[in-house]
Amino acid sequence: RILAATREIESKNTELEQQLHESREQIEGLHDSLEAIRFESLTDQLTGIANRKHFDRRLHEAVEIANAEARRLCLAFCDIDHFKKFNDTWGHPTGDQVLRLVGATLKGMANAHDLPARFGGEEFAIIIFDQDIERAAEWADRVRTAVMEKELVRKSTGDSLGRVTMSAGVTSYVPGETVESFLERADQLLYDAKRTGRNRVVSVASAKTPAKVA
Repeated sequence: RILAATREIESKNTELEQQLHESREQIEGLHDSLEAIRFESLTDQLTGIANRKHFDRRLHEAVEIANAEARRLCLAFCDIDHFKKFNDTWGHPTGDQVLRLVGATLKGMANAHDLPARFGGEEFAIIIFDQDIERAAEWADRVRTAVMEKELVRKSTGDSLGRVTMSAGVTSYVPGETVESFLERADQLLYDAKRTGRNRVVSVASAKTPAKVA
């Protein structure tokens, strides 16, 4: 009877261990699924970089960190020049190709703690930590140059579609200012870049600082 009872206990223990193993696998699978859902909810599906929702959340966090830790923070707004022309001339698939090109360039050139995002349409935004305005503007200009140097080719025919240019506005955070003010200044500088000829970077440290063109 003792041997039979021992064998029964061993059998139940084995069964419980198997159930625990299966439960762990299910929990890990659920965790992976939740992470995938979370990643998709924060990622622009076309370009693979952060979407507007992710950007807005991270910008508020970045401003709080900049104020609390006295860290430098810059913001760049970029806009593809004459984007409507690509769509009207070559169709929306080519327009999507242009957006992916810019998104991949931003992602490849951004530092690990920075956040490039698709702000909306053909406009992109980049949160830049621990850089002064001069270095942030230089980085934005390198991105502009890198995008322009890549010739766009139509996949179906191999035809050259020309080159893509971008305009950008770059500014640095002023301690104590609102997120809205920070955003508005970057957006105004982007407008200045487009108004004064496009394919350039206009930067300014604050509302009182003269703008610089790269």
